[in-house]
Parts: sequence; structure tokens; C-alpha cells
Amino acid sequence: MAKTIFITGASRGLGRIWAEAFLSEGDQVIVAVRNTDSLQALVEKYPSHLLVLKLDVTDKKAAFEAIKTAKAHFGKIDVLINNAGYGHFGAIEELNEQEIREQFETNVFGLLWLTQAVIPIMREQNSGHIIQVSSALGLVAFPTLGIYSASKFAVEAISESLSSEVSGFGIKVTIVEPNGYLTEFNTSSGVQSEPISLYDGVRTALNESNHLEDWGVPEATAEAMLKLVNSENPPLRLILGKAGLQWIKYTYAERMKTWEEWQDVSIAAHGK
Repeated sequence: MAKTIFITGASRGLGRIWAEAFLSEGDQVIVAVRNTDSLQALVEKYPSHLLVLKLDVTDKKAAFEAIKTAKAHFGKIDVLINNAGYGHFGAIEELNEQEIREQFETNVFGLLWLTQAVIPIMREQNSGHIIQVSSALGLVAFPTLGIYSASKFAVEAISESLSSEVSGFGIKVTIVEPNGYLTEFNTSSGVQSEPISLYDGVRTALNESNHLEDWGVPEATAEAMLKLVNSENPPLRLILGKAGLQWIKYTYAERMKTWEEWQDVSIAAHGK
């Protein structure tokens, strides 16, 4: 059955690929983006199935209005995909206050505003699926990507809590956790802090460990997203990419090892 899907950050990259995949399947798609110019060809190809809205997700009032406009246009919203976001590169000492706030304004607060706006609609429908695009780096953290990871760790916590809060209303929640893909994430769409030369060695080590095979093919994610939005029982978490899966398995095994080594201290700290 065709669905009505609202997706942010779909003017390029993974979001654009997913929007095209949904449209090709006959779904109705609302694309909310900062720059609408790049979507003209899609509008001409799918004039009755695509609604393009200009939106800066950090604008709370505009986010609520966009959801309202989408509901009025198509009559329902079955799926919300919070995909808008970007990566900020910089060691913790290199980050300035404005950079930190902007990273959270987009990756966390923008996601929150759209989530809050769509819940009443889905609650009234007694159905809906909220898909929050996190990252493999929302479960593990790499050097010089700490503030990006922090924003995605926040998305993980918000979304896990949300899933329990809204399940009684027929609303499902999935956190999508891609590893790196060959998009513009670490080039034109990313932001770099003013570097401090003392951290050049850290950057070099990270780059040297960054192998081409660790980066996924963006188009390969489309089938996974189609399966996800059409699943009757979608998972709370879905990792995209084999590299991310290995990072996460290794990191959680190491965490368990440490916790178990220190469990006597942990238990004693309980006090009774």
C-alpha cells in the first residue's frame, strides 16, 4: 500500500536517494529542504506525488507549519524521516561555542521539533512510523568527530525513550544508524573547525585507518529503507553498512569487558 512519507534533508545524498526510491514505488513524498532548486526535475517527473517545502529545521515554528502543510496537502503522514543533519569535524579543544550550538540546533533540535509536530497527527491516525537518522557514530565515537557523535548519541536517547512513550498510540520508532557512505558528508556538506596543529597527528592516524572499503555505496541503502518503511514490525534500531556493524560489535564487547572487570567496584558502590 502506498504511503505518505515526509523526509528532511533530501536535496542530495542519502535523503535524495531515498526520496526517489519512495516515489518510484508510488508513495507520496513530502521533501522539506533548505534549497529547493535541485529538486525541480523530480517535481516535473512526479507532479502529483511530490510536495517540496522550503524548510530550515532549526526554525521551530516553520517546522510545525511544514508538518501542518503536508498533512493538509495529502491528508495524512504515515512516515516521518528525520534525515536533515551534517557532520562537524574538530577536536574537542578546537570547537567554538557557536559551532557546538549549530551542530545541536540542526542534528538534535531540528529533529525534535519535527517529531513533536508529527506525533499528534499520527496519534489521531492511530498509526505512524518515525524514523530518526542517527549514525554508527551515535553508538561509538571517533576522535575529531566528538561533537557530531554527541549530537547523534542524543538522537539515540531521545528516540529510544520516544519509542516507549508512543507505542500505545500505534506509532513505531526506528533509529537508522549508517556508517560512512560515499556522499558529501565529509566534503562539501561537512564543517571543519579551525585546526590546532597539536592535533594533526590524531587527524593523520584517523585518516590512515580510514579505508575505502569502509565506505558504503549510497544507492545500496534504498532497498533497506523500502523494506523498513513497509515493515509491519520495524526494528527499534537498524544499522546500515557492514563497517558500522563491526565497529559497534567491537566497541560493545570492549565495554562489557571493562564493566565486568570492574563489577565488584560497581556492586560495592551500591551500598547495600
